[in-house]
Amino acid sequence: MSSAPVPKILKQNKFSPLALEIVKKLKKSGFQAYLVGGCVRDSLVGIKAKDFDVSTDATPEEVKKIFRSSRIIGKRFRLVHVFSRNELIEVSTFRADTSKTNHSSGIVKDSEGKILRDNVWGTLEEDCIRRDFSINALYFDPVENHLCDFHDGLKHIQKKILVSIGNPLVRFEEDPVRSLRAIRFSSKLKFKISNDVKEAIYQKGNLLENISNARMFDEFCKIFLTKEAQNNFNKLNSFGVLKYLINTENHPENSFDSRFQQAALVNTDNRLKASKSVTPGFLIAALLWPRLIDAAKEKGSFNLRKFFRSMDRIIREQQELTAVPRKFHGYIKDIWSLQLKLETRLGHQPYKILNHPRFRAAYDFLLLREEAANDTQGMGEWWTKFQRINRPAKIEMLKILRDSRSGPVEKKFGFLEELS
Repeated sequence: MSSAPVPKILKQNKFSPLALEIVKKLKKSGFQAYLVGGCVRDSLVGIKAKDFDVSTDATPEEVKKIFRSSRIIGKRFRLVHVFSRNELIEVSTFRADTSKTNHSSGIVKDSEGKILRDNVWGTLEEDCIRRDFSINALYFDPVENHLCDFHDGLKHIQKKILVSIGNPLVRFEEDPVRSLRAIRFSSKLKFKISNDVKEAIYQKGNLLENISNARMFDEFCKIFLTKEAQNNFNKLNSFGVLKYLINTENHPENSFDSRFQQAALVNTDNRLKASKSVTPGFLIAALLWPRLIDAAKEKGSFNLRKFFRSMDRIIREQQELTAVPRKFHGYIKDIWSLQLKLETRLGHQPYKILNHPRFRAAYDFLLLREEAANDTQGMGEWWTKFQRINRPAKIEMLKILRDSRSGPVEKKFGFLEELS
C-alpha cells in the first residue's frame, strides 16, 4: 500500500459529519473505509469540499445492514445512498480491474458488447486503477489520519497538473466523457492538462457523439453552471468538442453572436459568484439565440413567421445533443418570443408584458443583447426606467387583479408618458 504524508490542510479540513460517521461505523464493523475523490482533492487544493463520497470493501448489502437510513441504487454500478434529514452520502464498494482478471460473473453486456452491469468487487488498489485522473484517486482515512496515494496524485496537485491514470487514449475510449471532465477539472482547479491528455481529447473527442443525451445534459450543467462557464466554453471550443454539448456555430471573435454568447456566459458566472440563482434554460436560450436568428432570415432579412416556426426545430436539434428537460422548452421559447414583444411599447401592452411570468428573464436577456451590440434602440434602458416607475404600481395592480370588482387596470395607471 502506498502511503503519503497527510498535509496539514487535510488534517484541519471540516469534512461532512455524516461522511465521517459512515467511515467510523464501517471501520468499527471490520471494513476498510475512506473518503475519496472530489472531497479529498478539493480540500488539498484549498477549495471548500461539497460532495463527499465514501469507498469501502463492504458490499452494498453489507453497507445497507449497517445503516438503516440507506438504499441500494443502480444497475450497472450498484451503490448505496446513506442519508440523514438534509444530506446524502454515496458509498461505493471497491471494484476490480476487470481488464486484468478472469472474473465475469458480475459483468453483463448487451449484444453489441456494451457493459450493462459491472459489479465485480475488488481491492483498494484495483479500485484506484479504475479512476480517471491521479488527483481523483486519493483515499483518506480520517480516523487513522492516513492518506493512500497510488498514482502520485498529491505530487500532481502540488504541480497543478492533470494526469491520467493509464493511457488516456485507452481510458477515453472506455468513457469518452473523461475528456469533458479533464476540461472541467482544469478550469475549476486552475490546473494544466498534461500533453498526453490533451492529445487524447483531440483524438477521441468524436466519441462523445455516442454518449446518451441525458448524460450529456448532466455534463452540460456541471460544465456551465459552476462559475467557469466562459472558461469552459472557450476551452471546449479550442479542443473541438463544444459541438457535442451545444448546437452552435463557431462565430468570429468580434461578431455580435460571439459577443452575445460570451456576455451570457460571463453573466452566468457572475450570478453564481454572487450566490444568485441560475437556470440551464436561460443559458441554453442565449447560446442558441444566434442560431435562431440565422434560421429566421430570408434573403438577408428577418422573417417573423420563420422566427416562430424555427423555435421548436432549434430546441429539437439541441435535444439530440443534451436531453433538455421538457419544463425548459416553454421557458426558452417564452424568452425568445418576448424579445419581440419587448419592442412593443405602446398603449397598454407594456403593463401586460410586465406581468408576464417570464418577463424578468426576458428583460435580463434583452440587457445582454444590448451589452453585446447597440442594436436594441435603447429598449433595455426604457424597460429599466419603466420598471422603476411601475414597481409600486405593479403591487397595486396585482391587488386589483385579485379583486374582480375592478375595471380595466391599465386605466388606473397613466404614467407611460413619463418614459417618452
